[in-house]
Amino acid sequence: MRMAWTIAAMVAAAAAAAAVAATTAAIPASAASLRHDHPLIGIWRIALPDSACTETYRLRADGTTLVFSNEEVAESSFTVSDQPDKNGFYKQVDTITKDNGKRDCSGEITKPGRAVTSYVRFNPSGNLFIMCAEPNLDRCIGPFIRVRGLGI
Repeated sequence: MRMAWTIAAMVAAAAAAAAVAATTAAIPASAASLRHDHPLIGIWRIALPDSACTETYRLRADGTTLVFSNEEVAESSFTVSDQPDKNGFYKQVDTITKDNGKRDCSGEITKPGRAVTSYVRFNPSGNLFIMCAEPNLDRCIGPFIRVRGLGI
């Protein structure tokens, strides 16, 4: 899956994005609270190319995520670096803790317990980001667009 990094693979990895424990496990000890102004906290949406499907990611300061993708509803815990590296990438590790067992936008069913590492890079405004397989721009998906005005 990590080899091709198609949009479906990245979406499955993110479900993630960002980006759901073996069944009903609690948040792992590795998930930690983020600083209140971390740029990743918030609601993000990505429209998938060649599809009418969109995904919405609610990334919370407590290190948990709620994802809506087609019929899928998934939860995860994540860690993310506090500051970007010298090239502007934040390292994120996301582990699915729960999934409703329904198909996501890529047609896949996400399995809980899988941990995925990705690298997030924001545009200067902080209202868009891309998610990459490595800390470079070679294999990325996006943009993820910040959704304003909805509670997380």
